[in-house]
Amino acid sequence: MTKDDDIQQIPEGSAELWIGAVPSLGPGGRDVFLGLGSYADEPGARLARFLLDRGHEGEEGVFYLLPEDLAARYERTGDRLAVTLLARRDVLAHSLRACPEEERVLPGALPSDPLDADRVVLLRRELTTDFVPVEQAGEFQPVLLVDHTAGPDAGPEELTALFEEGEAGIAVLNAELLPDRA
Repeated sequence: MTKDDDIQQIPEGSAELWIGAVPSLGPGGRDVFLGLGSYADEPGARLARFLLDRGHEGEEGVFYLLPEDLAARYERTGDRLAVTLLARRDVLAHSLRACPEEERVLPGALPSDPLDADRVVLLRRELTTDFVPVEQAGEFQPVLLVDHTAGPDAGPEELTALFEEGEAGIAVLNAELLPDRA
């Protein structure tokens, strides 16, 4: 995953966002990875992990989620690429009914998506890169959400190794791209 020169982590709260490739998912290509470690205790991260249970397994260890369940948005501003993880309020409310009340994270505590009041922002990460998501058949390349138990200092190489050993999962999220605001 580290063949690209632009794999970077930005220290101000934007760790766990990389651009690279997972060789076991197919030949070549550059993908956007958003890490979701089990240690992350932000309310949005906890809700994202909860929604991963709604995934449908494709290849071994790779889960696909419906756009209504969990989605991503790319946004470019100059040399910065931001990835925002979004969920629909009604999907969260329906899914949380099965949780004991003391374990619930209320979606109302999260910021609304400025482009769709029916969605909430779970996470937002940024990095400096010249990477622009590819569009094919009218859809932008997905964001790969890496669900892992490695520590907060784990990098892309370690997460790739964990995935290939069956110790991390990758959820494929539909993504949209906002026009460059530079």
